[in-house]
Amino acid sequence: MGPDHLSGNILKKSVNTKPCDQKGTMQPESLYILDIRVDAVNYEKAVYIIMEWVRNGSRRYICAANVHMVMEAHDSAEFRQAVNSADLVTPDGMPLAWGLRLLGAGKQGKVCGPDLTMRLLERSEEEGVPVGFYGGSQEVLEKLIIAVRKRFPELNIAYSYSPPFRPLTEEEDDRVVKELNASGASLLFVGLGCPKQEQWMAEHKKSLHMVQLGVGAAFDFIAGTKRRAPKWMGTTGLEWLYRLSSEPQRLAERYLVNNPRFLLYFFIYLIKSRH
Repeated sequence: MGPDHLSGNILKKSVNTKPCDQKGTMQPESLYILDIRVDAVNYEKAVYIIMEWVRNGSRRYICAANVHMVMEAHDSAEFRQAVNSADLVTPDGMPLAWGLRLLGAGKQGKVCGPDLTMRLLERSEEEGVPVGFYGGSQEVLEKLIIAVRKRFPELNIAYSYSPPFRPLTEEEDDRVVKELNASGASLLFVGLGCPKQEQWMAEHKKSLHMVQLGVGAAFDFIAGTKRRAPKWMGTTGLEWLYRLSSEPQRLAERYLVNNPRFLLYFFIYLIKSRH
């Protein structure tokens, strides 16, 4: 799928005809970047919306979208459907925040998975909300739980599971669903990486009685198995460069191919939209 695809709805503004969802939760303004819906929220609004869903016992899932996710969705109609079907899509990364600003979203900032996770864990501890963690290696998951319990000693961790690095069998998946629902967890953090975690959440929305949040590399960052970029790199849109230098073999294609494609497609649209 190349630049010719940009003649369609590559960047558009949606019309929110309903200010609230069926249970009365205020909905944010939704904008589109490369046919991917991204919601104009800050951390405060995102936490408010998510915790309202948790309190209402809703079945929801949230994506934290970055350039990698946008390009994966741009190239795959199936994955694009999974992202656009999410109940909330936050701008995880400055490129998407800047894109929203160009669409008129004011001083939009990023709402990234790791920081959103910590804010939700803090609120869950305060309100006694049971949480769960799904994903990561067993080593990472164990270190994650230790770090979370140290930071939030009163937090109710009702569930944790490190799935194998292969698709689960039908029997294994049924068991996971039953265990998750029986655990009492109301908020599930899913750390399988993009695009796997978004597909997993979409597939399990109807069967899991909880709110799911895809958090990407948050498990590694919180566990301390990977280091985050300095704050100044995150606020200037250079976090990708730090991650690339840390894991060049794994991330080279993601950043060196997808980032230029994103900029090119976005630039083409802006030129066309102003003529």
